[in-house]
Amino acid sequence: MILKLKLSKYSSVDDAIWVAQKANSAIKSDWEGATLLMKELEFKPKLLVFKSWLWAFATVSSRTLHIAWDEAGCLCPVGDLFNYAAPDDTSFEEEDIAEVERLTDGGYEDSNAYCLYARTNYKKGEQVLLGYGTYTNLELLEHYGFLLSENPNEKTFIQLDVDICSTGAWPKDSLYIHPNGHPSFALLCALRLWATPANHKKAVSHQIYSGSMLSTENEMEIMKWLINKCEGALQQLPTTVEFDESLLIFLCKIQSSTNCRTDVKQSGFEQEFAAFLRFHRFELDCSDNGQLPAHLLRSLERWELAVQWRCNYKKTLKKCVLYCETLFHELLCT
Repeated sequence: MILKLKLSKYSSVDDAIWVAQKANSAIKSDWEGATLLMKELEFKPKLLVFKSWLWAFATVSSRTLHIAWDEAGCLCPVGDLFNYAAPDDTSFEEEDIAEVERLTDGGYEDSNAYCLYARTNYKKGEQVLLGYGTYTNLELLEHYGFLLSENPNEKTFIQLDVDICSTGAWPKDSLYIHPNGHPSFALLCALRLWATPANHKKAVSHQIYSGSMLSTENEMEIMKWLINKCEGALQQLPTTVEFDESLLIFLCKIQSSTNCRTDVKQSGFEQEFAAFLRFHRFELDCSDNGQLPAHLLRSLERWELAVQWRCNYKKTLKKCVLYCETLFHELLCT
């Protein structure tokens, strides 16, 4: 479920909030629609509650494999045990062209079987990782409940003016920043064209579409624009990268803590943790031996994932600022 919005009115953060809200709303709507049928089928009362539906939905949707004849997909025991690895840019020899043509590491084949292929020679005891498509971290969170600390397919979007989005023929979802902070080819081209005077755009369009730099002045202008946009986006966020990194350390520690009260007091995150407990209507003093119950630990895991995503987002913006500043000074010295 991906919302089609004008990039001029949203960023990656806005999209993440919308995805979370929309997913929760859609799941509740499905549950409400299926409740009557479940009652008619005489499901046990404990299976009728939303919590049970949520577990079943997550269990099935995160394990469903694609098949050509049914959009609902299928379940494949054992085949759903492998963890995900993002597709890399490994080059193949000509004799391995069949491997290149296979976009994922598994699929239903004519042999009436769902076949999974390893792209490397695994040794005994090694974890087998499979790639099942190119996903951003937000998509991995939405559909599978995890993210990658280093995801080559990650895309970071910033707010763009309407005239930038309407410039050229580049799809809006191609105007993003790479994990290393470099603007995408399409974003760079769109900004070069946008920064060109209207009476010169037609004459230089072929040069822009080829990915060539127009002039030092044009390139410096878009570098300054990107710096201001990324810095502005960072300033609007309520927390910093440094805060998020410290919070991640705390969240990791508290999940294995045997004395939460002491660890929370020493962490500097008493206010944030108190808000977390209030949301879950839980009193820390009531916990046995200072340990948190299982349902709170699961919520802490989700909190950690959310902080990890937003921290990665901010890191990419900071990398983009550094990249643009470096390039700007290099151009200034030429």
